[in-house]
This record gives sequence, structure tokens and C-alpha cells, in this order.
Amino acid sequence: MKPVSLRALALAAALAAPLSVLPAHAAELSAQDKQSLLATVDRNQAALDHAALEIWKFAELGYQETQSAALLQDQLRDAGFVITPGIANEPTAFLASFKNGTGPVIAVLAEYDALPGLSQTLSPIQESAGGHAGHGCGHNLFGAASIHAAIAVKDWMVANNIKGELRVYGTPAEEGGSGKVYMVRDGLFDDVDVSLHWHPGNVNSARQGDTMANVSGKFRFYGTASHAAAAPDKGRSALDGVEAMNAMVNLMREHVPDRTRIHYAITDGGKAPNVVPAYAEAYYYVRHNNPEIVRDVLERVKLAADGAALGTGTRVEFEAIGGVYSMLPNEALMRVMDRNLRHVGGIAWTAEETALASEIQKTLTTKPDLASVGQIEDAVIGGDFGGSTDVSDVSWVTPTVGLSTATFVPGSAGHSWQNVVAAGSTIGLKGAHLAAKTLALTTAELFQSPETIQAAKAEFEGRRGPDFQYRALLGDRAPALNYRD
Repeated sequence: MKPVSLRALALAAALAAPLSVLPAHAAELSAQDKQSLLATVDRNQAALDHAALEIWKFAELGYQETQSAALLQDQLRDAGFVITPGIANEPTAFLASFKNGTGPVIAVLAEYDALPGLSQTLSPIQESAGGHAGHGCGHNLFGAASIHAAIAVKDWMVANNIKGELRVYGTPAEEGGSGKVYMVRDGLFDDVDVSLHWHPGNVNSARQGDTMANVSGKFRFYGTASHAAAAPDKGRSALDGVEAMNAMVNLMREHVPDRTRIHYAITDGGKAPNVVPAYAEAYYYVRHNNPEIVRDVLERVKLAADGAALGTGTRVEFEAIGGVYSMLPNEALMRVMDRNLRHVGGIAWTAEETALASEIQKTLTTKPDLASVGQIEDAVIGGDFGGSTDVSDVSWVTPTVGLSTATFVPGSAGHSWQNVVAAGSTIGLKGAHLAAKTLALTTAELFQSPETIQAAKAEFEGRRGPDFQYRALLGDRAPALNYRD
């Protein structure tokens, strides 16, 4: 059975979690263990902050995160992990492993890529730092907090002779490059019992919501160059092809299933107005919660491109760049994550941090109460996260759970300059500290709770269906290492 045909089953199961298989507070950590893990994170806070702020400065795009990946690997190596770089044919990916005998295999995911066009200083007003990218999604915090959660767990495993293998997957190019998908496709998660992740956000929550499946790709039009004034009849504009395609796709928006999202950017439109462009390129995303609808709409977009090429006397080629599933939730794991998040508690800002947040909030259209960063939202299955993530593919091959913490100013939008400011300040760092502590407690608890892992696996199998076979939405292509070029 195709994985896309199982989406309806997964969504239905998500609305009615199999509560009967969920243990209640099984093998909860002792007070001493919790104190030890939290103390280790606190003790290593300076290293965590250093990694987060250095990666913020590097602001490296997908598959170009050379310095960011090296920094994280160095800290993990110094902490006693065995590092395997370049996994899944991705030069900036890595696997860090600590193994102590036979036991559960638990993975913690780490991201560290930036977004193009979001260079920003730490000013509460929009002000470019003169770079070409910025951490508008907070992945500098993501990577740093994940590895320091793992370091705390590793130290706890050594001190208590806890059996099993702890892995950190360094995953590049989450922003459009589908870095984790190639790892999943290559079987690197096949022996993993549980995977954990987190993401910077506006709230503190272990809620497991729905994400959007996404297929992306580049449409490249080839025409004929000519002098735009002296010999326009000799030219065939590749840019005309792109513009005609975009016009048809924009008309198509009225006639696609609800919740479909289509985005594009003209990444190359020619170099000079007096030269008929022989080459032009448009970069497209198609999203929907149902992967089957994504496939169908993408085929219609391809037909629009073919029609545009025919009408403008040009030629078009399509290259699939990325493709990700929608998220498969897990309530058994969510309960553990939520309990540990509440144990750590919310975030308290200093007067200086509150003042910075207030200045940033003046630039926003919505202004929720800043005190919300001290609260923990209800953990439920459901709701729409709106975006897409390659963590979703991991969730279809192993039980997976995540959380968000308040690293951004309440009311700010994702992928914004405001988020870049927060991610490079102590506002973001405090959210990362909360994430590292929660991940550490949850990971450690799972190592000593085989009944919770078994419940999570039973729920996982029920949600994805008995006949599921994973097939990557991006097909069998090699990693698109130059997708940001």
C-alpha cells in the first residue's frame, strides 16, 4: 500500500489515540536523577550558549553548514561521543553515538541551517547585519540545545551504568533541503526505538500537531537570447515562460483543494533588460496535509509549466528538490515529554529581556501577553502547525515526539527578522535551556522505561497501519547539495 493512501488512517487515529496502551508514569525518574540531569545542563550552559551564538553568527544555509556542524561535532566528541561525519551522502550531516551495552536505541535530532535573506543585527528594529542569511527559525538554538541534552544524558548513563545507545543525528538543510529524508531513506533510523526533537517557538508546549506534506522543485526555462531592442523577433524569453507559468498557477489557486498552499520565487530572471533572457528559473513549493493531494497538485503545476513553455516558444525542465511527509503523532511519548516540561517549568525574563521583547513587539501586528512565556500550554494531539518539516519522515519509521519552547517574542511570525533577533539574544537562549532540560529528562526516562517504549511502538504501528512501506516523496534522487545556489 502506498504511504499516501494511509494518511486518512493516520489522521483518524490521531483524533482518537489508543489510550488503553498508554502506561501512567511508568519508570518516572527519581528526584535524584532529575536533579543530576538538570545540574549537568546548568553546568554546561556556557558551552551551550557559545554553540548557539556562534552558529547564529555563522548563519549558514542548507548543506553549507560547515562551521556549524564542525562546532557541534567538536563538543560532542569532547564529551565522549563517537562521530561519523557525512552520513547519507550529506557532507554537513553527522551521527554521534554513545553506546553502553545492549539496550534501547534513542535518537535526539539536531538542526543548524539558516534562512536566506534574513541577515539582522540584534537591534529591535529591522537592520541588516550585511550578511546573506539569518536564523529566523532558531536552528542555532535547536542544534545547541539538542546536543547538550544528549551530553547530560550520556553523563547520567555513565554514572548509573544505564544500558543502551544514545545517538545524536546532525541533520542539515531542514529548510527546504529535506536532509533527514535521505537519512530515513538510507535506513539510518531503522534500528532506532524512539526519536526526540524540539523546535524554537512562541510558546512552551508538548502538543503534537499536524504538519504539511511538501514537495518542492525548480522549473528551469530555456529560451533564445537576443538584443531586446534591435532584434526582439529573434529572441524567445525564458522569463516570459516563468511569468506565464506563474500566471497560470495563480489562476489555479481558486481550483485546488482547501488548505493547499503553493509558493514560488523567481530565482533567476535574466541579467540585463536589453538582453532577452535565455534562462530563467522559478522555485516552487506545494503543500497540503495529505501527501496524495500534494502529488496531484504538483502534476497540475507541471502541466502549467509545459503550457507556458509551449506558449512562449521556450523549453522547460523540472528538478524535484525536496519532499517531506506530514507528522505522525505519538501520545505515549507526548505524556512523558509534557510531564518533564512541567517539571522544569516556564521561562522568566529579566527586566532587560522584557524591555527588548517589548520593543520588538511594537513592530508586530499581534501582541500577546509577554507573561505567556512563563506558562505551559496543554499537551493535546491535534491542531495545525502550518509548516512542513523533514522530522515528519522520521515519525513514519520510528516513534517520534517533540516540544516547542518560547524562544521568540509572543506574536512574532516564523521566518522573520524579529525571530533572528530573539534567536541571537538571551531570550532565545533561555528557551534553549528549557528545551535542553526537558529533552534530557525525557530521554533519560525512556532509557529506563521499556514499557513506555513498547506502548509508543504499539501506538505507532496502529497509527501508520499494518501495510505501510516508507517511500520518500522526493524519490531516489541524491541530496540536492546545491539547492541554495
